[in-house]
Amino acid sequence: MSNKKKNKKRHPGPTQASVKLSQCMIVKNEEKNIERALSWAKGIAFEQIVVDTGSTDRTVEIAEKMGAKVYRFEWIDDFSAAKNFAIEKASGNWIAMLDADEYFSKEDAKTLYSYLRKIKADPDLRDNCLVLNTPLVNLDDNGRPVSVYDQERVFRNIPSARYKGKIHEIIDLPPESVFRTDDITVMHTGYASAAFKETEKAARNIALLREEIKERPDDLKLKSFLADALIVEGDEQSLAEAEKLYYDVVSLPGAYAIQKAGAYKYLIEKYINSGNRLPEAESLSLKAVSEFPQDIDLEYFLGAVLNRKGDFKSAMKRLKECETKLLGSKSLDSATILPAKPGLLFFELTAAAQGMGDLTELVKYATMTLSIDKTQTRVLASYLSELIKINTPEEEVMELLSKVYDPGDTGDLLLIARAAKECGALEFAKGILALQAKRDA
Repeated sequence: MSNKKKNKKRHPGPTQASVKLSQCMIVKNEEKNIERALSWAKGIAFEQIVVDTGSTDRTVEIAEKMGAKVYRFEWIDDFSAAKNFAIEKASGNWIAMLDADEYFSKEDAKTLYSYLRKIKADPDLRDNCLVLNTPLVNLDDNGRPVSVYDQERVFRNIPSARYKGKIHEIIDLPPESVFRTDDITVMHTGYASAAFKETEKAARNIALLREEIKERPDDLKLKSFLADALIVEGDEQSLAEAEKLYYDVVSLPGAYAIQKAGAYKYLIEKYINSGNRLPEAESLSLKAVSEFPQDIDLEYFLGAVLNRKGDFKSAMKRLKECETKLLGSKSLDSATILPAKPGLLFFELTAAAQGMGDLTELVKYATMTLSIDKTQTRVLASYLSELIKINTPEEEVMELLSKVYDPGDTGDLLLIARAAKECGALEFAKGILALQAKRDA
């Protein structure tokens, strides 16, 4: 375990004879998630506390059947109030405050409990560690990771450990008491678009955030959160408003680093994919990289911009630096995209290698990209095109492709044939199709 900063002030350690973890959560209409939400902690939590804010489904029934202590709390449009109510009901010396759509794997749950025991056994950690900071992985509707953030979900049950903020609440403990560990990860499904809209979270959050912004119109953190929620709504008007809000976040002083970096990423990605806004994407990328030099997501976006401009040599240099940081470091600053989707980086490296005419690098990065997702026919097509340009014998091409594709699999052969057609290698495509027809005969 590594720590952000050691606090020299002494805090009283737990007085209980052993580590006791209270799992707490606030819920409303979570019957689809509640069983999983309670299951992960069954082996390590000595009590499970569920605070219901008005469910009309089977959430309470399921929680009670699973042995949780269920309390009712009248919803007052204040997440901190509800969570602090749950904390007041907890009797453990540690609290795990995960939402119903968040969970630890069984392995990570065991690791978490081991950490808490180590903290109790180590005098320095026992006196100074009040909060654990861990990665949180957001999953899409298919269960695939889309982004990674740092979050604080596990903390000491002490009077000063209370949440603040009506929405996007944070645990209010001194930064020097926060200890970072990369060995346990919170998995989060609730902001997948289907789940978010199904539970009407976006509309609820937008309404709450608009009320907060009325009271604090210059709060860039609130503006960032509102932009996030508007993007989930996804209609043209919401997206236009989100873009303006993100511009405020990157342009005005006072934004939190993580929100500012996120705003840069949204705007740059949007402009990269809008052909006539590439100059804006480049300008924002250069500014962002100068402000966040360790954020590999922003370095990646600058490399992608340079690829679109045709400056493949500069793009390759930038992207190689991203690769070194991604593969060689656990500390990735505020990066949220590449740690979850490394294939994006290898895709751009493939494009840069092709633009430079560097066949060795093309083979390397195309293979890495396709190993992650072999259905990317654009990558496969560019790969085949370069091999065929230099008259690589068909047998050698298939040998190279066999690192990713199974020549005995019909689906794989059809993917290869399709990519060959896309790059104009019609004879090669015919040969693949003829091979498949022979096998089917």
